Amino acid sequence: MRLCIVTHKLKKGDGQGRVNYEVAKEAIRRGHKLTLLATEVAPEIEQSDQVNWIHIPVSKYPTALLQNLLFAKKSADWLQKHRSEVDLVKVNGAITTVASDVNAAHFVHSSWLRSPAHISRNRQDLYGLYQWLYTALNAYWEKQAFQKAKIVIAVSEKVAQELLDIGVPSSRIRVILNGVDSEEFFPGEASRQKLGLPENVTLAMFVGDIRTLRKNLDTVLRALVKVSDLHLVVVGSTEGSPFLELAASLGLGGRVHFMGYRRDIPLIMRSADLFVFPSRYEACTLVLLEALSSGLPVITATATEGAEMVTPECGVVLPDSDDVEALALALLSLMSDRQKQNKMRKAARTIAEQNTWLSKAQTYVDLFEEIVNNDDHHCSHPNLSPSFRPGTLSGSTEKANSKSRSSIGSGARY
Repeated sequence: MRLCIVTHKLKKGDGQGRVNYEVAKEAIRRGHKLTLLATEVAPEIEQSDQVNWIHIPVSKYPTALLQNLLFAKKSADWLQKHRSEVDLVKVNGAITTVASDVNAAHFVHSSWLRSPAHISRNRQDLYGLYQWLYTALNAYWEKQAFQKAKIVIAVSEKVAQELLDIGVPSSRIRVILNGVDSEEFFPGEASRQKLGLPENVTLAMFVGDIRTLRKNLDTVLRALVKVSDLHLVVVGSTEGSPFLELAASLGLGGRVHFMGYRRDIPLIMRSADLFVFPSRYEACTLVLLEALSSGLPVITATATEGAEMVTPECGVVLPDSDDVEALALALLSLMSDRQKQNKMRKAARTIAEQNTWLSKAQTYVDLFEEIVNNDDHHCSHPNLSPSFRPGTLSGSTEKANSKSRSSIGSGARY
């Protein structure tokens, strides 16, 4: 199979980029040939003889909106010229203007635009206006992209419902949840002293962008006021964040530990006792599964993608992200019962082990193979079982004789 993936980034440490990274690894493992239209590709993927990276540089342009527009045009230009050279095109949302075989929906901008937590509702300035324009345009473009795709993959049941809400037929929607690296995120202990965190206290953990209200750290802090003795470690860039001041004004300065942006999240998770993340809107998050894989009981909310994986055996799912009292009660119930925590830790890890990146990547590539191997693209893939493994194309295990990389627009002025 000759697979083309169109993505801004294909690497670890990036939501959509991580999914495409794992899919590419599995496709390479099966002997398929890959064409990657991307701005950034992990070296271990790029170096494969089966990979042809078409470099689309846009990072030097000043705004995300402009970068996305230029990427969409350049990738569409390439696809219009070379579409016959690939068997299947997989994209994300409105990343390109050319119709795709498979479009993976990690975020539905129409739903985000309607959310009370949208930045434009909290920022009545030029930045708020830019965020409204960015979301509105993407909502329009991605609706067109989803309608043109043969199959649309939703990364959660929540996203699947949002796709139905904008008119994508249910027969073309396939749900494949995100995965986790269970070897990177695993239960254990880490030295709090080395991390600069307090010992001999119950420690909750929060991870996310804390520059806006969307991730809902404000509700977590207000709930913490009602839960004496509980400490909270917060991972996320503090630049421009209002929450350091809020924590101080609530008298939480000694119990909230802001660590800024970190790359050692797995280690910090092993130092924590529980994970709290009641986001007001979340369509594509990996952090819940990473916490579960680390053996942490999880407190989240129904507005958070991935909440469907949090069962009563491993955590608490709140119906209202902004219910301070309910969140405080959930925190109290977990911190006061060590036996309950230990049971939840085991259940959390079990759920994560059932949702590894390998299993998810296999399901993606199974679907791609079936689409390519069937003349009628609508025959059975909407109900494809994760265990289904059609035969690979003849000759698909042959490696490319040489590795190539080209660049689109590399001589453009920025």
